[in-house]
Amino acid sequence: MHRADPDTPFSEPEIYDEVAYAYDGTLEGLLSAIFAAYERHENPTDVVPESRLQPRLGQRVAAIPTNMNHAARVLRGVKRACGWRAAHAVKQASCSDEPDAGTAAYRFVRYAMDEQKLRACDRCRKRASCKARGGTGPCPKMRGRALSDITHPAVERLFRISRSIDQECEHMRQFVRFQHLRGESEGSGTSTEVWFARVNPKASVVPLVMDHFVERLGVQPFIIYDEVHELAGVYDGGDWHLVATAGQGDLAGALPDPTADEALFNEAWRAFYRSVSVGARYHPELRRQFMPKRFWKNLTELQESPASLRRPTS
Repeated sequence: MHRADPDTPFSEPEIYDEVAYAYDGTLEGLLSAIFAAYERHENPTDVVPESRLQPRLGQRVAAIPTNMNHAARVLRGVKRACGWRAAHAVKQASCSDEPDAGTAAYRFVRYAMDEQKLRACDRCRKRASCKARGGTGPCPKMRGRALSDITHPAVERLFRISRSIDQECEHMRQFVRFQHLRGESEGSGTSTEVWFARVNPKASVVPLVMDHFVERLGVQPFIIYDEVHELAGVYDGGDWHLVATAGQGDLAGALPDPTADEALFNEAWRAFYRSVSVGARYHPELRRQFMPKRFWKNLTELQESPASLRRPTS
């Protein structure tokens, strides 16, 4: 049997309780589960949404109810102790479809908070004027370091999830295509206009990109419908909110019809796309890398032109 070197420092492995925390899949539910772990003095093996929970053999399952007050306290604590970037990474983890995203967020928060407790103020030059001296608060010098330590297992997994969500948000900003819809409101006789986009991302990132499109479209109402996660971001010209469409069928069937000029505008966009392409530099593999194929069915420029707008071929 191999014998450890007595001069090598020994670090004991982290001990987890054989319990899984199940939450409702929302950011508030995840933060409530993190709060419950501290409140119950437990270290759960898994923190997973109820819809994806697969208990291990002999593992106890604890259903954690969502508590908005507890969620707000945890988010404020993470921001105060670890900085805005760390809190944003936890938010991104709540939008991920990775089965271990909730567990990664919990273990990161646990690690980041423990690191704050291990700080040494004795040799700090600012200890006399620091508001956090003597362990009374988070150290300003260590606030942004938690998410930077990507060599630590508790940070590395959340960092990868956060980077994946950033990439998916960028894809959404690039590949969302809106349709102009207009219809008559029943009874009032007034017309309703809205811009509608259908998307199918691999993570529930609609809440993370709504502010971007609100800034771009201004006061124009629009709807971004995530058909994979059955979630719609609705902007009425003043404020935006999320609508869960699970069990309500296809949202597009309840919307107004496209405007009379919508087909012409779509064809104009397809013509522009064809005109700027360089056939000699066509690279299908590189195209699929930068424009994932799962987005193609909702991209106007890659759709077939209607028969009424096709040019006759000689």
